[in-house]
Amino acid sequence: MNLFKSILHNIGVVIVGLGLALLGRRGDTVFRISGFHSTFATSMGWLLLVVGFLLRVWATFYFYERRMKVISLVPQRTLITSGPYRFSRNPLYLGGNVFIFFGAGLLLGSPTALFVTVLHLPFVDLFIRREEKQLEEDFGQDWVRYKKQVRRWI
Repeated sequence: MNLFKSILHNIGVVIVGLGLALLGRRGDTVFRISGFHSTFATSMGWLLLVVGFLLRVWATFYFYERRMKVISLVPQRTLITSGPYRFSRNPLYLGGNVFIFFGAGLLLGSPTALFVTVLHLPFVDLFIRREEKQLEEDFGQDWVRYKKQVRRWI
């Protein structure tokens, strides 16, 4: 059941990524920017979409296994350090905001979508840094040890 919930949850993220890429295509038209199409870009787009989706499914599965919400307005009670969290402190952002968004932009051949993805990443990083302060307050030395062992992104 948790795997099914994880898959359903992340189909929405792929839809958002593709929607943003479609808006990027519209922006390409408005700004008179030529799109691009190549077998390599399309292949890389699919690869990034699939890897991003699978990474997010893996990460959300760990949330659901611990009866946690992926999106929550209140602090979580458990610090997850296993599964994809052994490799990245932020596999959800990495899978969605990086892999899926870039993948969708490549798949649809939209320079504007790729540019907007690059532009929004510093804001995501600021958001992550704010979350990390909260995690340090909530989990203390457990968080500090984990933070020293695992990188923020990759």
